[in-house]
Amino acid sequence: MFSQFRYLFFSILSGLALGLAWPTDGFTVLIFVALIPLLHLENLVRKNFNSKKALAILGYSYLSFLIWNLITTWWLYNSTIYGMLFANFCNSLFYSIIFLLFYLVKSRMPLRSAYIFLICTWLAFEKLHLMWDFSWPWLNLGNVFSEKIKWIQWYEYTGTFGGSLWILILNVWIYEVIKSYHFKKLDFGIKKIIGPILFIMIPIIYSIYLFGQIKNQEDKLQVVIMQPNIDPYDAKYQLTNISSLKNFVRDSRAFISNETSYVINPETYFAEGYGEELIDYEFSLLHKEIQKILYDYPNLEFITGIQFFNKYFQKKAPSLTANLVRENLWLEFYNSALSEQFEKEFEVYHKSKLVVGVENMPFKNFLKPLLGDVLINLGGTVSSRVTQNERSVFNHNSISKKVAPIICYESIFGEFVTGFTKKGANFFAILTNDAWWGETPGHKQLLSYSRLRAIENRRDIVRSANTGISAIINARGEIIKKTKYNTKTVLAGEISPRSELTFYSIYGDLIGRWAIFISGILMLVAISGRLKKI
Repeated sequence: MFSQFRYLFFSILSGLALGLAWPTDGFTVLIFVALIPLLHLENLVRKNFNSKKALAILGYSYLSFLIWNLITTWWLYNSTIYGMLFANFCNSLFYSIIFLLFYLVKSRMPLRSAYIFLICTWLAFEKLHLMWDFSWPWLNLGNVFSEKIKWIQWYEYTGTFGGSLWILILNVWIYEVIKSYHFKKLDFGIKKIIGPILFIMIPIIYSIYLFGQIKNQEDKLQVVIMQPNIDPYDAKYQLTNISSLKNFVRDSRAFISNETSYVINPETYFAEGYGEELIDYEFSLLHKEIQKILYDYPNLEFITGIQFFNKYFQKKAPSLTANLVRENLWLEFYNSALSEQFEKEFEVYHKSKLVVGVENMPFKNFLKPLLGDVLINLGGTVSSRVTQNERSVFNHNSISKKVAPIICYESIFGEFVTGFTKKGANFFAILTNDAWWGETPGHKQLLSYSRLRAIENRRDIVRSANTGISAIINARGEIIKKTKYNTKTVLAGEISPRSELTFYSIYGDLIGRWAIFISGILMLVAISGRLKKI
């Protein structure tokens, strides 16, 4: 009975430490020891269990990761309990499989090689979690430092994978130091603990140095950020696009001048009915009315979220992303950013990182024949969306500056965002709607993760959120100005356009790609038994 409790204790302890380390209000330093109880649990099971060891490792580690997921992303229930359970239970399973693989490989390789396998496999999974259809990288370990920006200015070289690697190495290292402690002799070995302490302090010291090296730019652009605070569940989709435009004019007039370079509206601000028909938008009433407004501001670029659609009359689906509205009528929807300037051709960018279950069905080729058009509601309007293959930026014709239109969930994806920087983006505009999850940690975490993108690319960010929090973030990741949640307001300020590319902007997730390669090699070696312990 005591042994069983001991295993549960270590399992729960790891889950609690991981969860309580998480932003925005977590005790971040816990992350450096959060996996130690789980590593010790694996060691105990290996030594003490006579049978079903692999099942025990899977079960206890699953409990740890489920606790972590529930503490950090419980707020998904605000959309639906089913969506929250799906996200948390599946994500926990993925992480527990990593730990099970570590247990199996450890039986066939020297300890150091097994630890390298664990670290590389974890990082490889984080990279996969950014790429596949079940993508939910909210809990990638490197995200944990989003509120400790003075610790991780070196993300301009490594991205969040540098943080994940830092965390994993320290957990393994500190655990091995603790294991070497001789309780009877009270010999801790002070020399052994110096290494981990230095490995914590040196990156932080270097980060503080980098923080001071990022200079403020003299070139400034004036921006106006709208936060309309429209209820997305009821009021938003009852408004016509023209009435939404009139509301925008009424709310923004007092803040816009001839010196204003950009006005930013949130995600799907224009969302009447099915949206605006993309193929005919040039001739739409909305486009004509926007141009009338811009007549008074010829140097202004107006960027807004909008829903577009294209329709098809045919029996069979024109594409995997098409939605059947009624017999023989198919619609393709786009969650888009729209740029309008006076007497200039409008530009459009379509959201390309979609929320799993809400905007796309994962592995649709395989699952649609089994499940039909079932989508899981994690918050939002539930229907498939069309994406675009390449990133695109909006060019301000009057001042020759380029802005990256990043839509909501896309701001979590580090290497994905570098695609905008490589296209010449001088700053980022994040268009989002954080109202789906209510006043919970969800919207705070999403804002916080934006700070990581600022550091990785050294770009200022303007963030327009329907309900909040809207903000201006500088290239150091500092929040210069922000609004209150659930408040209708307008935020005016200045940002500095930049053109230099960071190492991370150029090379992206090098650590993640190398981790995939190394973990694959080590897996093959483990299967072959060439390094099997005798």
